Amino acid sequence: MAAPVNSVGKPSPERLPLNTTSFQKKTRSKLISIPGTRPSVQNGQLLVSTGVTSLDYLLGGGLAVGTVLLVEEDRYDSYSRMILKYFLSEGVVCRHELFVATAQDDPDDILQELPAPILDDVAIHKPLEQPLLSCEPSNSLDAMKIAWRYQNLPKVQSALASSSRFGHYYDVSKTMEPEIRQAAKCHRFYLPEHPTLSSPTHSPVLESYSALLKSLQDIIHKEGFDVAAPMSRPRNILRIGLHSLGSALWGDDLTCHDNPAHRHALTTFLYGLRALLRSSLAVAVVTVSSHLIQDRALMGSITRLCDNAIALESFKGSERETNPLYKDYHGLLHVRQVPHLNCLASQLPDHKDLAFKLKRKQFTIEVLLDSPLTTWTRCVQSISSCW
Repeated sequence: MAAPVNSVGKPSPERLPLNTTSFQKKTRSKLISIPGTRPSVQNGQLLVSTGVTSLDYLLGGGLAVGTVLLVEEDRYDSYSRMILKYFLSEGVVCRHELFVATAQDDPDDILQELPAPILDDVAIHKPLEQPLLSCEPSNSLDAMKIAWRYQNLPKVQSALASSSRFGHYYDVSKTMEPEIRQAAKCHRFYLPEHPTLSSPTHSPVLESYSALLKSLQDIIHKEGFDVAAPMSRPRNILRIGLHSLGSALWGDDLTCHDNPAHRHALTTFLYGLRALLRSSLAVAVVTVSSHLIQDRALMGSITRLCDNAIALESFKGSERETNPLYKDYHGLLHVRQVPHLNCLASQLPDHKDLAFKLKRKQFTIEVLLDSPLTTWTRCVQSISSCW
């Protein structure tokens, strides 16, 4: 190899080591390895499963650690409560620690209602990989009732499922065995067991929310969920479930008056909660009775203070319950907000018309195949394929 030009005819200085250079090989940062988690393929964020595989698909692969998922309750709090129990059940199976806060039911009552995991869930996973279509072609001519102009339209897969396996499956017709449930460490916050003083009207946070946030801070710091804490023991995830915030049972008048006295109590709490989770290995699911909040601008502020937001609209008690268009479903699911983490633009769901249904054993989210928007999309795809 030829010598460098500046070394010819000059006394050689003290020879430097051969590996001394300004170039450094870029290495990947070591990801935290925690059971029940995986990195996102979009932004590298650590993800956990919500317990509902179709909901994980809508959220971009799962629920990011350090974020808040807002679930706007249905009118009878049936399906939103079920999503919360799915979220907690996944934490029990993955050996994550739980934090359950309620003002009405005892947290132990919610834990006793957790659905049982399906041990041989491979048999349940196979049907999700196949398109569940209500309009599959049949060899029988009597079964072909679709118009001729729709016969060549591309089929739409109704089941929302990712190609990679993540999370577990649960049987809602059975409850989790006590041995499995008691193996997980659970922290409880039952508001009647925490006597609070009546908060003055000028206070930005209610005493109930202050006690809840203080309890969360203590557990995160004492149990080692703080990211800045020294790794004296293996890392774990804290799953936080907060049920029906904003209700009168929490001392909040947000759902009782058009002009509530504690107008900013819940938003202030959510602001502090999200700031706390950003620096901790924790993830939260919060349910709110949005249909009782009259101020839609205030509800918009609550939504924006959460990273993810979905709304459940149940058909129970409405005219859609008897509508043949929705005979295969129990309600609609609306995606209010998706996270913007480590990226300039968030990944939006592929479909806007989403519905959920409760089968005999499973809660699933699917594409509403017979909706006008879905039919129009299929027509556009067919025209594009012809060109």
